[in-house]
Amino acid sequence: MREWQSQSHVRWYCKYHIVFVPKYRRRSIYGSLRRQIGGILRELCHQQGVELVEGHAMPDHIHLCLSIPPKYSVANTVGFLKGKSAIRNHRQFLGQKRNFTGLHFWARGYCVSTIGLDEEKIRAYIRDQEVEEQRQEQLRLQGL
Repeated sequence: MREWQSQSHVRWYCKYHIVFVPKYRRRSIYGSLRRQIGGILRELCHQQGVELVEGHAMPDHIHLCLSIPPKYSVANTVGFLKGKSAIRNHRQFLGQKRNFTGLHFWARGYCVSTIGLDEEKIRAYIRDQEVEEQRQEQLRLQGL
């Protein structure tokens, strides 16, 4: 059952499947960073008034299912999440304290898709994507 949300003058149901990758698609989301990135993104979503419905960090990309209020654009929200999380990643994991010009963690751009009636399928895909990717890798290796 869909859960409609409301603000003072609007009732809405806007959910998006968003994927973004680190710069040069490097496999840089490992270890402590992989465990911490979820908390960082969850906190940033809370600051923005966005609900993080589902999320999963893969070694070379991030899958998110976000419920974004209609007063924010998807581009604005993704830009905020990527920008602020990059600064926190540089502070916490790369030891930078200031002067972030020229330092990038995320690649430009992102992939977004609206979620309609297939919300449960998309949420299951986000949860199970790592297992599926490992299965595909095993099949590829067996084919060699």
